[in-house]
Amino acid sequence: MFLTNVLLKKVKSKHTMVLMESMVSGHKYNVFRERLADKLELIHFDPWIGQMSVYKERKKIRSANVKRFTEPN
Repeated sequence: MFLTNVLLKKVKSKHTMVLMESMVSGHKYNVFRERLADKLELIHFDPWIGQMSVYKERKKIRSANVKRFTEPN
């Protein structure tokens, strides 16, 4: 197989589902991010402690095609 075939191949999905985990309590939730983006680290409300906390990306769950829905006219 030639290297050009690998580099020019079309990507099947542009997004990936990742597991986010709270650094304080261990609460987890899933979020979508772009496949080529850096690992996520964000501040989000943690329901287990009742206040904002830092969440870090733990692992990639699967590739996904995210469809953006628009409001009907």
